[in-house]
Amino acid sequence: MAKHETRSQYRQQDNVYLIEIFLKNPRQLFNSLDPSPFHEKDIDKDAEAYIVEAVEELHIKTPMRICIYLPSDEVDSAQARSIRDAVHHYFAYRALGSRRQLRSVLQQGRFSLLVGISFLTLCLALRTTLHHFGEGTLRDLIEEGLLIIGWVSMWRPIQIFLYDWWPVKYRQRIHQHLSSIDIQVLPHHPTMQN
Repeated sequence: MAKHETRSQYRQQDNVYLIEIFLKNPRQLFNSLDPSPFHEKDIDKDAEAYIVEAVEELHIKTPMRICIYLPSDEVDSAQARSIRDAVHHYFAYRALGSRRQLRSVLQQGRFSLLVGISFLTLCLALRTTLHHFGEGTLRDLIEEGLLIIGWVSMWRPIQIFLYDWWPVKYRQRIHQHLSSIDIQVLPHHPTMQN
């Protein structure tokens, strides 16, 4: 992938931020090892990372557009004309994958919660049972140990429901946004970007 600009250098045009990518030919934007037809190819990992990072830096609600610059003789090629649909198709596919991942994370959270609550209940029941067996330091240690490991078993579902699903949901929103973002394929002079 060609060089890209830093956050402070994103240009604006009519109050819309431009995510600019300079290419020598349309094939540079896509994974060369992907055997799919051009409009279904995976985007090059560096290009995808740059686009996603730009959306994260600018914030998803900021008006933005992807501008892909090609040499004048490449702009009207069949591949150049299909770039918009190919990029939208790719990010729609990634949004679907993110949605599936989110469902999987939440399903894992529900299962972890069921296991955690069951184990906590068992620990509390054992603790109550032990309480009827007299007094002593050993009994107190076992009771406290059961209470601690019972609550520790709740750590994973709490982590999932408080923290783990947010990044997946945010990535899904970015991919969904990119599946319909405005994209322009424009000519550039070879001296525009080194």
